[in-house]
Amino acid sequence: MNHIKLLFFATIRDRAGTKSMEMDIPMDMTILQLKEKLGADHPNLRESMKSVLITINREYAFDEAVVPSNAEIALFPPVSGG
Repeated sequence: MNHIKLLFFATIRDRAGTKSMEMDIPMDMTILQLKEKLGADHPNLRESMKSVLITINREYAFDEAVVPSNAEIALFPPVSGG
């Protein structure tokens, strides 16, 4: 198993009810699979997972990226400009 830390920001933090959590995931889990797991385990986050921006160790990551060991994953709501 792979131990990771999740950090939640803005509206995603509100929906998660916490600013961070730690969890164990399979070694070959992708960002897409992680989003699916978070949505399934935490129904309040399900809708947010459709448009969330994610970083792995402070670098933007896409759905196909594999989560590395001991990663810090940050989840941000989409940013709108004006």
